[in-house]
Amino acid sequence: MTPTQLIVFGIAGLILFILAIVVLNFGTTWLRAYVSGAKVTFMELIQLQLRKIPIRRIVDPRITAVKSGIPVTIDDLSTHFLAGGHVEMVIQSLINAQKANIDLVFDQACAIDLATKGTSKNVVEAVHTSVNPQVIDCPPASGSKRSIDAVAKDGIVIKARARVTVRTNLSSFVGGATEDTIVARVGEGIVSSIGSEQSYKDVLENPDRISKNVLSKGLDSNTAFEILSIDIADVDVGENVGAKLQAEQAESNKLVAQAQAEVRRAAAVAQEQEMTARVAEMQAKVVEAEAQVPLAMAEAFRSGNLGIMDYYRMKNLAADTDMRSKIAGTDEAADSNKPKS
Repeated sequence: MTPTQLIVFGIAGLILFILAIVVLNFGTTWLRAYVSGAKVTFMELIQLQLRKIPIRRIVDPRITAVKSGIPVTIDDLSTHFLAGGHVEMVIQSLINAQKANIDLVFDQACAIDLATKGTSKNVVEAVHTSVNPQVIDCPPASGSKRSIDAVAKDGIVIKARARVTVRTNLSSFVGGATEDTIVARVGEGIVSSIGSEQSYKDVLENPDRISKNVLSKGLDSNTAFEILSIDIADVDVGENVGAKLQAEQAESNKLVAQAQAEVRRAAAVAQEQEMTARVAEMQAKVVEAEAQVPLAMAEAFRSGNLGIMDYYRMKNLAADTDMRSKIAGTDEAADSNKPKS
């Protein structure tokens, strides 16, 4: 054989060797896809291998999708896998949605799958909840509160528990609020509805009025769910908060009144002390004025304006006046001690 023939046979042998390796590595997968009607080329399989994508995790879901009548390509599935999605769950959710006549496309399912990444939810559960509605307790059974407490206008506390039936709204699932928002909005609506009732008896008589009022407020807007119904599971009567508040207000008013009375009493005492001081001051002035009388009399003696007989007559007059005053005072005391008829 010539050197040229050897080179040709070498190249042909190398090509056959490469083809043999490709067939050994991908032949089974290619044959399974071909038999299933989900044809895949060796070049696509080699590309998956080069991109370090598990071939079976792409080919097997595609076979399932094609057999179910869902048109997806190898490139679509590999792109979602590289984005961190769960290819098997996306295909399963599409099949479930198709069987339930729910309008769900591949891109939307991928978006939901990526949105639920890192949470306890997944796209399969989202579609399942859309088919079979979910019941949410309000307040949650796992929480510390056992009831939603609200006060009617008559001051009576009403303790209520509700059950909210929801289903997934796939069109707003991505970016929509979760169950916690639904529970918070329903709780707020129940409190507002009970607070608008005139009496707790109206609530006990027509508990369905609460659910109708809450349901009419459109609490499921901008959420990942659609509220189907709100049912009041339990209604109980609590304490009389109105009477308690009134009693506390009365006690506060009493303390305020006592404080104001104490202020007035202190002012009266201060005024009384002030009057006592003024009386003492006036008495001091009287004593001071009386002390001037002997001085004036002495001056009158020295100047000759007052004689000795005038002085004696004045003293007799004063003694007579004092005697009359004592007699008059004794008579009045004796009259007061006489028994009254």
